[in-house]
This record gives sequence, C-alpha cells and structure tokens, in this order.
Amino acid sequence: MLHAPGERLARHRHDHGFAAVVLSGGYVEAGDTGRHRVAAGDVILHQAFESHLDQFDRRGAQVLVLPLPSGLGGTTRGRVADPDLIARLTAIDARMAAEALAEGFEPAAAWPTNPEDWPDALAQELLADPDLSIHRWARAEDLHPGSVSRGFQQQFGVTAAAFRATVRARRALAALDDPALSLAQVAGDCGFADQAHMTRAILRLTGSTPRRLRRTATELCPDPAWLARR
Repeated sequence: MLHAPGERLARHRHDHGFAAVVLSGGYVEAGDTGRHRVAAGDVILHQAFESHLDQFDRRGAQVLVLPLPSGLGGTTRGRVADPDLIARLTAIDARMAAEALAEGFEPAAAWPTNPEDWPDALAQELLADPDLSIHRWARAEDLHPGSVSRGFQQQFGVTAAAFRATVRARRALAALDDPALSLAQVAGDCGFADQAHMTRAILRLTGSTPRRLRRTATELCPDPAWLARR
C-alpha cells in the first residue's frame, strides 16, 4: 500500500488480524493498542477487530500488509532486519513471507518508559487498568477533564472514555477463549456490570455476540467439554 505525504486515514476497524511491515517512509498510528511512531523496518501486529487512525509524515509511506503470523500472539510491535526480503517473498507466496516475518521478527517495547505526551500516558494507564477513573487521573495531572476528553480524541479519534470501554471489551473478547469460564464469569472478571453489559460491548466491538463468537469457535474446533458447558 502506497500512502501520500501528509495523508491521514480516519479511525477505522479491521475485522481480521494482519501484520503491517513498513518498507519506506513513516507515520504515526493511534489505536486500540496505543500510539506508535514507525519507520522503515518497523512492524505493527494487529489483532482482529482493532481500530486505529494513521497520520503519514512528509515522506509518505509504503506499507506491506501480510496475514498475521502464528506464534506472535500478545506482541504489538517489533522490527525486521530486511523488510525488502519480506516484500520479495510476498511476490512469490504471502504465506511464505508471513513465515519469514515470524522467523525474523524482533519484538520491541510497545511503549516508552516515560511518555512525553499526556494522551500517550493516559492510554498506557488505561490499557493497564480499564477501571481507572479518568476524572481522578486528570485532577492528579492538573488537567481539566473536558480538556482531557477533547485532547485525547484529537490524538486517538475517540474519547478517553470510549478508549477505556474498548480496552475492557477486548479483555472480555480474549477471555472468551477459555471454555472453563461462563459468560457471566467473564463479565464479572472484566469489570462489567453484568453479562448483558458485556454482550453490548462485544457486539459494538465485533458485530457479534459473545455466545455467537463462542459457537463459531466451537464449530471451527469442536471440544466436547466446551459443548457441554455452552
């Protein structure tokens, strides 16, 4: 994908996971996993149903999009020593290129130790604790809550409260993979008021209900014990 200098992509959702390999240029991506400044050789890994916006710098960027490699779950970003090799392999076989990416991928810290901008610091804290009170955080940082809401939305395309809701929904979505947990347990563990509250949040995030998502997973990989608990 070629992006023009200064191009901006409004916040959008991807229903399927993928890896974005930066071949040239650079940009800032702000989304569900925080804000990332990337350049040639950097790789950002996206899980299904992630949303983000992109702001390309004066160089524009060339980005290679590949299927999400297996074995890199839980990782957000990293680097690859030879992005051009990955691009050449893609011309032959995208699956082969994804495997080479997985082999050469070097994980990098998703966040700086001391974020310079308060929107990044707030996003980092919300990712660590979606129960965080945004108003209390704003007062502790000597910021007006209204200014926090507006400033965060300028950088991330959503308010801090909406970002927090997505973090909680994504935690619940990941917990659905554990068949030992009932939907009510997942809702309680992830901080929702009740199961119905969680269902609405996951429906907004994915377009599907938790029960339907579990049923689809079961059909793809049947587990008699799971079927008995449904």
